[in-house]
Amino acid sequence: MIPPLLEALLTASGPSGQETDAARAWREGCSEFATEVGSDNLGSSHARVAGTANGPRLAVVGHIDEIGVNVTHIDDEGFLHFGQVGGWDVAVLVGQRVRVLTKEGAIPGVIARLPVHLLKEEDRKKVPELKQLHIDIGVTDGDEARHFVRIGDVAVIDVGPAELRDGIVVARALDNRVGCYVAAEAARLAAAAGGAPGDVVAVAAVQEETSLGGARTAAFALEPDVAIVVEVNFATDQPGVELGERTKHTLGSGPVITRGTAIHPRVFELLYETAEQEQIPFTVESIGRYTGTDADAIHLSRAGVPTGIVSVPVRYMHSPVELAAIEDIDAAARLIAAFAQRLEPGMSFER
Repeated sequence: MIPPLLEALLTASGPSGQETDAARAWREGCSEFATEVGSDNLGSSHARVAGTANGPRLAVVGHIDEIGVNVTHIDDEGFLHFGQVGGWDVAVLVGQRVRVLTKEGAIPGVIARLPVHLLKEEDRKKVPELKQLHIDIGVTDGDEARHFVRIGDVAVIDVGPAELRDGIVVARALDNRVGCYVAAEAARLAAAAGGAPGDVVAVAAVQEETSLGGARTAAFALEPDVAIVVEVNFATDQPGVELGERTKHTLGSGPVITRGTAIHPRVFELLYETAEQEQIPFTVESIGRYTGTDADAIHLSRAGVPTGIVSVPVRYMHSPVELAAIEDIDAAARLIAAFAQRLEPGMSFER
């Protein structure tokens, strides 16, 4: 069964820069257990569970934004032309239903191109370019379209979450509503345990897919002593994935703990030891450069924040059919909650 908060997050719309609905759903879920819930000027949200012993403050950060498209031109026939908010594989956009987020509310549309019968033979064999696609909202001309839609309006794929079978969830925006759910669930588990030694602050950061801006400003404002970024990772148990450069992370193998240049070695070791002691299955990822996640911004905040990454294996990332195992999601939350309990007063991360 999909947990109620995760389902609410996967149902809400929230492309980068327009995360309001998803962030509201996250704050509402966190208000059931958090000592304090709030948001900042960029739209990032936080939920704090008060510590019990003046231990290090832990920030657990997922990003609430998803990829989408943005309206760049409305032609005289009423078709909407668009660009990308984040990184789509254009091949998966053809034939998708969308929700266009307008000032007056969401309206339905479809992403389309010429029927295959009308394509030139050589074009049938090619992945379409973005400029060859358009959104049809079912109007008669450009004036009618402009009555509903403005340049700069954004859209998301109009598909809700589902379970393919017991414990396997498929949805758009698992990247990274999963991270926000895990952050909230880890904080909830800390609250249920009566608190951790230090504050546990769950964060739903905005704009990761475009700028890392939400994590950068939230880390500056919240001043954590240590941070865990919760992300999704490439599940390797699908056709076409080659191991070697990529480490093996399969559905059901538990969370992935990242090791690399942007990752504080003490944080990595503490996560590793915690997983072993709690008998939580996990795998390790090795990264030799930047991580491509909010950790790249957070670990450079102020004088530096010791940062780790815990991620969940997901198949078909950046598509409308991202797929994950709920057991991996739950295990990631349990790992981080147990990690929080190990952050004793006076603990140092100096190197």
